[in-house]
Order: sequence, then C-alpha cells, then structure tokens
Amino acid sequence: MEDENEWALPPERSYFVTDYDPTIEDSYTKQCVIDDRAARLDILDTAGQEEFGAMREQYMRTGEGFLLVFSVTDRGSFEEIYKFQRQILRVKDRDEFPMILIGNKADLDHQRQVTQEEGQQLARQLKVTYMEASAKIRMNVDQAFHELVRVIRDESVLESKLFAKLKSSVVK
Repeated sequence: MEDENEWALPPERSYFVTDYDPTIEDSYTKQCVIDDRAARLDILDTAGQEEFGAMREQYMRTGEGFLLVFSVTDRGSFEEIYKFQRQILRVKDRDEFPMILIGNKADLDHQRQVTQEEGQQLARQLKVTYMEASAKIRMNVDQAFHELVRVIRDESVLESKLFAKLKSSVVK
C-alpha cells in the first residue's frame, strides 16, 4: 500500500510527513482511553512492502485487529486490499476477523481514482466497515483506530459468550 505510512502516525505527532519513504517499516505504541476504557494500540506499518512479508505475517499472527488502508488516489493500492485481507484470514485461520477498510487521501478529491461507492462495495464484500480519511488533515484518523478497538472489543465479548455457552453445554 504505497505511501500509506504517514497515515499510521500516532495522534501526538500532529504534523504531516510529506517526504515519506514507504520502504521503511515503522511501529508505534500508544496508550489511550476509548469509551471510558484504557486501550493500548500497537501499530506496525509496513506500507505493504514485500520486504516485510515475514514480519507482517508475524504481526498478523499476534494482531487483534487490522486497518486495511489504501489511497483513493491510487487504484493499485485499492486492488491490493483483497490480497491483504485474505492473507490475514489465512494466517489467523479464520473466516472473519476484526478489520476496517480505510480509503486514505480523501481530501484529494480532484486526484481520486477510487470512488466512495467502490470502497463501500469492497467493504460489503469483505464484511468490514468502510471509512474515508485523510492523514494530511487528520480527518477520521483517530476515529478509525477507535472504531477498530470497538470492533475488537465486540468480537472479544462475542467469543467469551460463545465460549461460556459451549462450556455450559459440555458441563450439563
């Protein structure tokens, strides 16, 4: 996902990096409060670079949720999303997993190559939420991370309830 690194900058870095090297892997940890509950965000950004394939799979194994970020000004990055989503599901050995699809650079409407409708259609196909954002103007960046935490928490509650139900039916 070319040039998406700048999107993962943590909120305390409120400046926008214009000269970004998408071949550099970067990681951040951020403590925050979401819906009155503490959360720790461990963010790994590989910008979709193949050099980080092994590292990416390791993070996929341990990750609890994922933002699938593409640029609305780069159709190629949009077309790569399906591959990344399938890779996550394969590594997790799951049919579904907490993910949100993000169309970045939404402020560059005049350079848009992917419509909002196409993003929404892909999100429906992948069974994930779709949001548009802009790292440059910080539009929906924090909201996307917060929404992902909510999706992860909802998934965790569902799994706990399912486990409790299975456990009670085994005990009976």
